[in-house]
Amino acid sequence: RARPSPGAHGSDFLPLKCDACEQIFCTDHIAYAQHDCTSAYKKDVQVPVCPLCNTPVPVRRGEMPDVVVGEHIDRDCKSDPAQRKRKIFTNKCLKPGCKQKEMMKVICDQCHKNYCLKHRHPLDHDCSGAGRPLSKAG
Repeated sequence: RARPSPGAHGSDFLPLKCDACEQIFCTDHIAYAQHDCTSAYKKDVQVPVCPLCNTPVPVRRGEMPDVVVGEHIDRDCKSDPAQRKRKIFTNKCLKPGCKQKEMMKVICDQCHKNYCLKHRHPLDHDCSGAGRPLSKAG
């Protein structure tokens, strides 16, 4: 049997099932906003706009818009604040397979290549430079 939301006083109790949360509501409370549907983001198709660059950010069904916009700001956003944040860590480690980036260059004394803090010692990046390989990392 259809049940109204708390505080509903209408007489229309047609059984209507919310297509997002699958709860039963009367016609006055079937809209997502009217019953504070916690699953509305799965069905309510809207394209959020990035607050920094004003670009529409596409969201797939089932994805949380806040998370997708956050990822856009971290990766793709063209606004000045977002790009400045990303440019802080621009010194990529040259050890194959490592994707770590550092704020400043960490140059090996032997091969003169840039590495992350984990691979900065010659033994930790299979150094091809001249000299006896050393590692303080253990």
